[in-house]
Amino acid sequence: MHHVTTNTNARVSHRGQTSLPADLRRRWSIEAGGEIAFIDLGNAALVVPGGVDVGRRELRRVLRDRYEQGIAAIDDPDLGDQ
Repeated sequence: MHHVTTNTNARVSHRGQTSLPADLRRRWSIEAGGEIAFIDLGNAALVVPGGVDVGRRELRRVLRDRYEQGIAAIDDPDLGDQ
């Protein structure tokens, strides 16, 4: 899968609204009325296309992958099993 990294700043209007950049809407196939999730991470927010359930699954997947990568990087075989 081809991944494009887009770093964009947006401003929030006086009504609390902002716009999702067109290139991200196209990449994620989000049309008018499409759903995105905002997941509060404490000091940051995660924006995920598809809504909260999709966002939670994606966050779990990323955390699981990072955990497995960390375990695989441990040189001590006795610690790797724990």
